[in-house]
Amino acid sequence: MRHILVIFAMMICNLSFSQLSVRNTSYVFINDEIVFVEDDINLNEAASTIYLRSEAQVIQGSGTIGNSGVGELSVYQEANAGEHEYNYWCSPIGSKTSNNINNPFGISFLNDVTGLITSTPATYNSTNSYNGTSSPLNIEPHWVWKFIASDNYGEWIHVKGNTTINPGEGYTMKGTIGSANAQRYDFRGKPNTGTIGVSVATNQFTLVGNPYPSALDALAYIHDVENASVINGTLYYWEQDQTVNSHYINAYNGGYATYTIDATGLVETFIPAVFNTYDGNGSVNVANTGIGTKTARRYIPIGQGFMVEGTANGVVKAKNSHRSYVKESAANSEFFKSSGDKKSKVNQSVFSIIPEAYKRFRLNIDFNDLYTRQLVQTFHPTATDGFDYGLESKINAADVLSSDAYWTINNDSYLAEALTFNEELKIPLVIKVAEESPIRIRIADIQNFTNSQSIYVHDIENETYVDLKEQDFEVYLERGKYNDRFEITFTEQLLSNTESSFETFKILHNNTAILKIINKNNIELTQFQLYDILGKLILNDKLQSSNRKQTYSTSSLSNGVYIAKVTTAGNQIISKKIIVANKK
Repeated sequence: MRHILVIFAMMICNLSFSQLSVRNTSYVFINDEIVFVEDDINLNEAASTIYLRSEAQVIQGSGTIGNSGVGELSVYQEANAGEHEYNYWCSPIGSKTSNNINNPFGISFLNDVTGLITSTPATYNSTNSYNGTSSPLNIEPHWVWKFIASDNYGEWIHVKGNTTINPGEGYTMKGTIGSANAQRYDFRGKPNTGTIGVSVATNQFTLVGNPYPSALDALAYIHDVENASVINGTLYYWEQDQTVNSHYINAYNGGYATYTIDATGLVETFIPAVFNTYDGNGSVNVANTGIGTKTARRYIPIGQGFMVEGTANGVVKAKNSHRSYVKESAANSEFFKSSGDKKSKVNQSVFSIIPEAYKRFRLNIDFNDLYTRQLVQTFHPTATDGFDYGLESKINAADVLSSDAYWTINNDSYLAEALTFNEELKIPLVIKVAEESPIRIRIADIQNFTNSQSIYVHDIENETYVDLKEQDFEVYLERGKYNDRFEITFTEQLLSNTESSFETFKILHNNTAILKIINKNNIELTQFQLYDILGKLILNDKLQSSNRKQTYSTSSLSNGVYIAKVTTAGNQIISKKIIVANKK
């Protein structure tokens, strides 16, 4: 009987059962395939086993009996962090208690792989170094924590080696020495099934994840009606800088990437993490060098954990209807990591492609060349001026930088915003800086804009427009928060007091180190100012002149872009961008 089950499982594709029962010492070995069970799985005796290998998965239907028995399902997953960094996990199995409900999990159910179907229980003895080891597998229990409905670092719950991680709850665990950041864990226990709920609370975060031995569809999970009423629709994935080898909190360097998807499933919005450092209490200290390299995709693999933010007190639920058979090696599924370990990926584009009917651009905003905050703007036909679930992502409250940039919706800070497009739009961009420093804004990605459609940064204070499709915008800012100085526009709006009102007034540079003001109508001028592109005042000349021509030498200036401003006796300001290209 044992061998018949093995051959049967390996030869038949896409197995389907109303119920699946494995008895005595028999086992089912599933290799690179899916088994669908409409109702329950019964692993009757202790030696009754299901082995999922080579990305095999089990999906269950709408049955309500629940899995039972004291046997076990065995499924692998690999970490992608070393002994000093956390992965966020969620177990697909629980304890083998003889009942028909999902049972709690603990790291005692993790095993060290020794053969195709053999493994030995991992040890979890705390060491003086606080480092786990790969061979033999010893998990450091000090790093096993969970986080339920809280916004306070001090409210992480220390699990250690206890079996107290409830079904659907996520947990943290660091990797091991000797695994090359790819420790393989064999999860062995009773497989989870059915609806699995975890508590959330308004404006609080909860660590959850995929609780099944199959992929979880983020689209179905996010847009489930019950979930949409209690979470903000964004999944938050933790990533750490793996070059920082320390267990001290104040040496951690990491942050949260965000993922959401619209109701059609056509528009995915992923934004990489920006790395922060932290003080001894776990609060953000300062932003540090680096931006995340890992990517989250639509189909959430087995074992993956993530944070959600509550919008109401309630329960966020994973359901069998959210499950889907998508291999982790597929282009749209990936354990949150830098590159696939199982098979070569196809379409490894960093940025997901949106339909031609929509538009999108991404900004990279560089702070003093130390780190980069990425922002996304999506133009979607159903988007509103308010919050749009599945299209927009708030910044994780634990991830706000001392110097940062973001969109604003209802006075909240967002990394991803969605609007309906028209060329007259003015989109406020908030920038705050902790200390005076240079800021650079550049385009990271543009989709479905015509070649002729400009995307401007409008510096309202300096009355300048910089087309990001042609050049980066650079400015030197003093310490402070700039709520209403910068905006993104799609037309260069000439004001009544600009050059268009003075058709014969010109500010020119002739590339022979001479800047000329041509004033054919003899307008009374009171001041001439010249700024570099960072906003630094280079020249300030008080005038009382209505001469038809005024000249200034630029021989001492470096080649580049400058802003010339002329003030008239009527306090009108004429602003002109000029390019100095002195011939040598």
